[in-house]
Amino acid sequence: MSDETAWSAVVVKKSRALLDGSNLYRRVTIRHDGGHEEKIRVSRAIWKQVKAGDRMVKETGQDPRPV
Repeated sequence: MSDETAWSAVVVKKSRALLDGSNLYRRVTIRHDGGHEEKIRVSRAIWKQVKAGDRMVKETGQDPRPV
């Protein structure tokens, strides 16, 4: 997810699913400071670390991280 956008958001919900039947995908639903919600894919380490209500940031060219 390293791209040229930057944002700050709050985790609303965590989810995971076997979308293709063999790979487990971990996602968090985040609410951006502007108010809109988005589902993003995160690593296992980040998924285990965050919970609803935690703040995450993404800086330009970096992966999202909890703060």
